[in-house]
Amino acid sequence: MITKRRAALRYAAPAVVVGALVAGGAIGAQTVQEKTAARPAAPSTAKAAPKAASAAPLPGHNPDRNAYFGDLHVHTYLSFDAYIFNVRKTPDDAYRFARGDAIGHAGGFDIRLQGGPLDFAGVTDHAEFMGAIREAADPHSPLSKLPITQGLFSTDPKEIGQAFNRIVTGFRDNSLPAEFSDPAVASRAWREVQDAAARNNAPGRFTTFVGYEYTSAPDGRNLHRNVIFRGANVASLPYTANASRDPENLWRTMDGWRAKGIEALAIPHNSNGSDGLMFDTVRMNGQPVDKAYADLRMRNEPLVEISQIKGTSETHPSLSPNDEWANFEIMESYIGSANKITKFAGGYVRRALEDGIIFREKVGSNPFKFGFISSSDTHNASPGSVEEPNYFSKTGRPDSRPDLRGSTPPNGATTWDGVDAAAAGGRYQAWGASGLAGVWAEENSREAIYAALRRKETFATSGPRIKVRFFASYNFPADLMTRSDTVRQAYARGVPMGGDLLAAKGKTPQFLVWAVRDPRAGYLQRAQVVKGWIENGQAKEKVFDVACSDGLQVGPNGRCADNGAGVNMKTCEPDRFKGDVELRTVWKDPEFNPKQRAFYYVRVLENPSCRWSTWDALRNGTPPNPKLAPTIMERAWSSPIWYEPTA
Repeated sequence: MITKRRAALRYAAPAVVVGALVAGGAIGAQTVQEKTAARPAAPSTAKAAPKAASAAPLPGHNPDRNAYFGDLHVHTYLSFDAYIFNVRKTPDDAYRFARGDAIGHAGGFDIRLQGGPLDFAGVTDHAEFMGAIREAADPHSPLSKLPITQGLFSTDPKEIGQAFNRIVTGFRDNSLPAEFSDPAVASRAWREVQDAAARNNAPGRFTTFVGYEYTSAPDGRNLHRNVIFRGANVASLPYTANASRDPENLWRTMDGWRAKGIEALAIPHNSNGSDGLMFDTVRMNGQPVDKAYADLRMRNEPLVEISQIKGTSETHPSLSPNDEWANFEIMESYIGSANKITKFAGGYVRRALEDGIIFREKVGSNPFKFGFISSSDTHNASPGSVEEPNYFSKTGRPDSRPDLRGSTPPNGATTWDGVDAAAAGGRYQAWGASGLAGVWAEENSREAIYAALRRKETFATSGPRIKVRFFASYNFPADLMTRSDTVRQAYARGVPMGGDLLAAKGKTPQFLVWAVRDPRAGYLQRAQVVKGWIENGQAKEKVFDVACSDGLQVGPNGRCADNGAGVNMKTCEPDRFKGDVELRTVWKDPEFNPKQRAFYYVRVLENPSCRWSTWDALRNGTPPNPKLAPTIMERAWSSPIWYEPTA
């Protein structure tokens, strides 16, 4: 159902207010209730948020918090699949790339970010067989003598695919030799991960995180997680899916680490490839979800990766039929195979948020109370390589050329005549150029950024560095949007993304929605609030347009009028005179019911721009693949705010 209403919007902003968003925001608890909402306006000298744990403020420290962009899903030659894909770049190379340096690609050319360095990154090589394939390639290693090792190191894309399938099949049916899981091999690789993070961490300029990927995939259904450690105090070895493919056992292991002073969090990804298993409404062992399970999960898994190269997992058109923008970079097959997804419920984040508030009512705790990030899942040791015009895909040599990934005709053809365009490139053509993790933190340090991850003051983008802020309050000042301390007031009087808003008798919450474009990317077209709630025990959802570009208004159909932005398909030049630099408003839910538990999050859409596959075709001088979308609408998502009618 589409909301039928009109909204009064504000667009023009004093430069000082825009600066406040770009710089950051400040102050405030994660839960707001009636007592908090009733306090008087905070003076300009309001108490700042607690400083990060650094001994002294770092360069760029801002008590009002800065937006930082990074990538927490990165593979190097230590991952078994990346090495098979001919990738030979190290964790050190990955951090060099994130900081703006050029590195070599497995396809024989150099790669470099166009959009400038990242602020933070974490190398997350697969824990399973970490470093084993690299050592197997060394003729002096005992691993190189194993029969299964023979034929793993071809440069031919077809043979690479066969080698990859052989190892994945062995992993899934537990038939790989025990030597591949030798703790000594894993320890050497894990030491390399830690040492690279230590060498490249530059507080105030660039932050590294020690991490790894837990790669569980029972029956091929994706249950992968990235485990990110707060600091240099980490587990002696990663906990792997070879020990257990049930994530509950990973979380219990993380609880054990925490009891020893080792702090970490897990971030699930590619729920779109789980065939409904990632956010299932029963536990993997068949037992019902209870409060203990929900608390265990949220203690260890506060975030979800909503978008990456292998598709976007926000929602699916079949789950959100009234959301015109649900069909964004959808991948409908298993990870690494052609098996088709049959169950979308349980595999997408928005439905999980809805199921989570049902569980909150049934068992007293929400197992799916996730904040949002995106990351790349690059297997090229190239964090942040998610730029549509600068796309070189993900898996080293097998998808290193446009014809290999289905964006240009095969075998040097100049047209698609006689070519099965839908089959060209196989799974690669379903992959996107996504995404980046955004956080609001006081400074660029492990302590500050990890704290932001923990409190879910995070946002996700499909690639562009769009900055998004989202607050809820009962007590915003009437002049909030024209003040020089807008963000500080928002913190002092409200709750930022990732938090809970408790009921305030007789009051309706206000939501501050604010986004600023990436100056190197497209202009913004609209800001939306996505709402999910429980009504008579059933989960419901609705998308509200709340801020429109180009001076347009929300129409009777609940949508911004079309701003007419287009793209020159001969040059991929987008319309320069449509769209806004920023979108912002204070919005009230016209259907707010104080008795209904609900969540709200922001989605910001750019004007249309060329998809990576169209850029490939343009450079090749051939028509775009007719079976692929020629353009996309890049976007960003805030973490949710949850309305809790009871404490």
